Amino acid sequence: MKRALFALLAAAACAPVLADQALATAKNCMACHAVDKKLVGPSYKDVAAKYAGQKDAVDKLAAKIMKGGSGVWGPVPMPANAQVNDAEAKKLAAWILTQK
Repeated sequence: MKRALFALLAAAACAPVLADQALATAKNCMACHAVDKKLVGPSYKDVAAKYAGQKDAVDKLAAKIMKGGSGVWGPVPMPANAQVNDAEAKKLAAWILTQK
């Protein structure tokens, strides 16, 4: 009984993280980004470190996710992501900022 309860609690604790990574995968973010290493774009851990402590970081990142950007991480531009709506962009940004 205790093991089943522990497994259920552990799964519930991990569900939001997995759900946000699943959203990043579904929206094709993981094609250019990884949690812990640079691919085409910076790792999510590097993004989280860069924006750590900024009160408006979620809004800034959400805007970049939707509109794209260039010059912040080097010469390769990030294209706009028209398939991502405002709520999804904010959810993704909040998840990215939790990566340490």
